[in-house]
Amino acid sequence: MNPPTVKFISESFIKPKYSSEESKKPVYLAPWDLMMLSVHYIQKGLLFPKPPGFNDDENSFKDLLQKLKDSLSVTLVHFFPLAGRLATLQQDEPPLYTIYIKCANSPGARFIQASLNLSVSDILSPTDVPPVVQSFFDHDRAINHDGHTESLLTIQVTELIDGIFIGCSINHVVADGSSFWHFFNAWSEVFKAKGENNLTISRPPIHKHWFPEGHDPILNLPFTHHDQFTSRHDSPLMRERVFHFSAASLAKIKAKANSECNTTKISTLQALSAHIWRCVTRARGFLPDQNTSCRLAINNRTRLNPPLPDDYFGNCIQTVKATTTAGKLLRNGLGWAAWQLHQTVINHTDKLVLEWVDSWQQTHFIYQLGQFFDTSSIMMGSSPRFDMYGNEFGLGKALAIRSGYANKFDGKVSLYPGIEGGVSMDLEICLQPHFMTALESDQEFTDTV
Repeated sequence: MNPPTVKFISESFIKPKYSSEESKKPVYLAPWDLMMLSVHYIQKGLLFPKPPGFNDDENSFKDLLQKLKDSLSVTLVHFFPLAGRLATLQQDEPPLYTIYIKCANSPGARFIQASLNLSVSDILSPTDVPPVVQSFFDHDRAINHDGHTESLLTIQVTELIDGIFIGCSINHVVADGSSFWHFFNAWSEVFKAKGENNLTISRPPIHKHWFPEGHDPILNLPFTHHDQFTSRHDSPLMRERVFHFSAASLAKIKAKANSECNTTKISTLQALSAHIWRCVTRARGFLPDQNTSCRLAINNRTRLNPPLPDDYFGNCIQTVKATTTAGKLLRNGLGWAAWQLHQTVINHTDKLVLEWVDSWQQTHFIYQLGQFFDTSSIMMGSSPRFDMYGNEFGLGKALAIRSGYANKFDGKVSLYPGIEGGVSMDLEICLQPHFMTALESDQEFTDTV
């Protein structure tokens, strides 16, 4: 018997409630934006329970959809690039090829209504994340360059038997994780304000993009056609599980890492990343001389001098990594691995950021998912610092965070806050099936989850 599938009921396009003068101008893209052109959209969403009596009123879901649309239209006044489309400016003499966000006269953000004849338990109780979760998001397998014709933002609201999933997909050229959740938080804030004419939000986004000193905001790319810098990538068959780490467990991991190094400088996130790196490397059964890396997504806003504000809207991230051999990683212990990551993070200064930008000006490097990541490494993405469970849309607190197909590969780990708050975390881990089975049997790993 085939499992139920998501049924798509309707779609519409939502424009900002009104247009400002700023929203009529092109938004030119910084190096960190342009390097995302060939990777996937960001796909994250929240699973909510239906409030008591919700199913008794046939208008409940219809009313919710209208309120979501109305509040989204107000939120897009502030986050107007999300209602736009990408555009290419190209000329022969002098040679010019650049991509920007065209906000004026765009169709708007896409809004999808869908349904699925499954319960919340059907989504959350299986050991692995059910594949149907990927259908809770638009832009399946789309790359960011597709934003020339596809929406830069889609909200998909999927009604379950006893729950509602609100899935959000945003073009990664337009926003990084910080900006993704900045938008989501603002949308929730507008929804909760309940005033259609309340156009103020507590954290207005800053749309003026950062460019290297002395450089024009129109960055000329050395291409003549998008085939020269885009590619499609299909992930291998993988298992995807969400593992919970309690505050007490994380405290023990951090204390052990610091104790082994006779320091107090190693953070919870650095210690946890080292722990996962070691456990996954052991599960993969590498030979001692096999090189392995742990990559961390790192926010450059606070590392630039002067720093960028937290409300800077766009991409301001890089990946940094620590590399060693499997033998060294497993032989030297948790503290040693965590210290390698600690050093990698603290050495990522304004000087290194600017050196990377200077290098990019020469290479115009565009991330390619199929080439950038390898099966001997892990990649730690997202952040438990993002406010995910604070988003409410008249449904109470969400039960879980889930993500779509996008940007997943063997060794991808996404960090989310735990539902109980504090410093607890949920880790969404993607591994090939035989590696996941080995990880589930790893004593050092199972003792901590």
